[in-house]
Amino acid sequence: MSINNSNQPAFNGAQTIFNAFVSFQDGFKAITHRAKVRFEQRDWVGIQQDALERLELREKIIKEARVTLKSYLGNRARYKAVWVWMKTYYSELVAGRPDRELAETFFNSVTRRIFGTVGVDPDIEYVSFDFGAPLARPKTPIFKLYYRRTTTAALVKEILQDYSFKVGYVQLDSNCVLAGAEIDAHLRTVFGHQPLIDVAEMVTAIFYRNKGAYLVGRLRVGSQIIPLAFALLNLEQGVVIDAVLLTDDELSILFSFTRSYFHVEVEEPRALITFLKSIIPLKRIAELYISIGYYKHGKTELYRDFMQHLVQSADRFEIAKGERGMVMVVFTLPSYDIVFKVIKDRFSQPKKTTRQKVMDRYQLVFKHDRAGRLIDTQEFEHLAFKKDRFSPELLAELQQVAANSVLVEGDRVVIKHLYTERRLIPLNLYLKDASPAAARDAVVDCGKCIKDLAATNIFPGDFLLKNFGVTRHDRVVFYDYDELCFVTDCNFRKIPLARDFYEEFEAQPWFYADEADIFPEEFKIFLGLSGRLLEIFAAYHQDLFEVEFWQEMQARHRAGETIDIFPYKLSKRLLPTEPAVA
Repeated sequence: MSINNSNQPAFNGAQTIFNAFVSFQDGFKAITHRAKVRFEQRDWVGIQQDALERLELREKIIKEARVTLKSYLGNRARYKAVWVWMKTYYSELVAGRPDRELAETFFNSVTRRIFGTVGVDPDIEYVSFDFGAPLARPKTPIFKLYYRRTTTAALVKEILQDYSFKVGYVQLDSNCVLAGAEIDAHLRTVFGHQPLIDVAEMVTAIFYRNKGAYLVGRLRVGSQIIPLAFALLNLEQGVVIDAVLLTDDELSILFSFTRSYFHVEVEEPRALITFLKSIIPLKRIAELYISIGYYKHGKTELYRDFMQHLVQSADRFEIAKGERGMVMVVFTLPSYDIVFKVIKDRFSQPKKTTRQKVMDRYQLVFKHDRAGRLIDTQEFEHLAFKKDRFSPELLAELQQVAANSVLVEGDRVVIKHLYTERRLIPLNLYLKDASPAAARDAVVDCGKCIKDLAATNIFPGDFLLKNFGVTRHDRVVFYDYDELCFVTDCNFRKIPLARDFYEEFEAQPWFYADEADIFPEEFKIFLGLSGRLLEIFAAYHQDLFEVEFWQEMQARHRAGETIDIFPYKLSKRLLPTEPAVA
């Protein structure tokens, strides 16, 4: 690497960013490495603390790198020519690294903090990564092969014995028989007969999240690939296989955009993502990176994918279907399954929140356990699009109610700040067109959604059906965060009895209600369900309308309990009689 005196500041700047990236990766891996011990010790609070520490690590290190650069470079910190050389030197520093794509995204984050670039500047940012280029042989194998020599149960046992824990397995032989029978039954269903498994290919690293550990791989049966994941729990007696997941839908839900990120040790992320893509083909590369904790690079991959889609498509952004938001302008591109949300300048009545409070709620969701019921969002700044890609109605709406965030400059539209989310069908619209059976299932799952959120100490705030959405797996999730809060911050009360007939029918309430007061009896009204659907909801979830349910949840959270939520159907559990401890 040849450096003359005039370029020394640029080289030192590149070295500063490179050192910061190495520091981030070292810290990320150290936190991730603790997951196994947390699992073995059943330290559920500890793994939640680790998850938060890891989420906050990147921004902390980038801020430190930015301060160091400004201190060292002074006025030259905003000289583009210096950054052009810095990028050149940085490219040499990261060349050959197994995590080069992450290193490039890290560099982009620093330069965008310095310049606040609108759109992308290819001179001082990395604009693409050749993900499709052939992979070099990983220094550490991503997966290991296991051949079926006798029975499927024996194959399962051989796999498990390679993933050892200090606490050991409990009832290993009988558990492997159950798991093997589950696999054989699934293969009979798929093939119409009992085929022989050629080989099982299992990722060598274990995926940890909350109370669960997951062994992820695939079965090769002839020319077909069957996804495979063993969900492990650490009971008080020892480790067991709680469920076997065998479809791409089940794996997709396990790696869902509605769940917290896995802690999995991997030296070459791209090789792992390539493997995961082979068993969950409908998952975007972006979502897979995000699922293993590299959320910033996942956001980068999403942006690149979307920009490429814009080039290859011709449709226009338009206002999203459903009721207009009181806090957000929500729009979408019909040919792309993402929605874009821009905070309004002023909120519609009766909303009393502020822009900062709304952004704080999104940060809360980012850092909190999403329980499979809150959509992961990606936050973007300083985006630029061609003006002719916006419908006149949408552009007028943005200029009228979000002028502080949206600028029209010649033939382009600049959006200073927005959030993206996966596009879903709003529950109120879904119920209008759904069959009676599908509507029933959605209403029941809506109640489960509220209970799962409560189990992670989240109170939705606004129960209107339009704030819930239905995924392609027919799961109900919540996506309107402006009134979201902690269950433990609420004061759940029963509505006091009126003193007489006339008081009950007065225009104003006959009792005082503080801002934190919540009356579960009113949820039936707020949901907006009626007739048969309300009867179905109440039949399954009458407890949601009662103070006792919410007060019990508060007590459990205040006692430090980590309540169980499974990323698979309870019917998938091999040991349903065991206490729920996932």
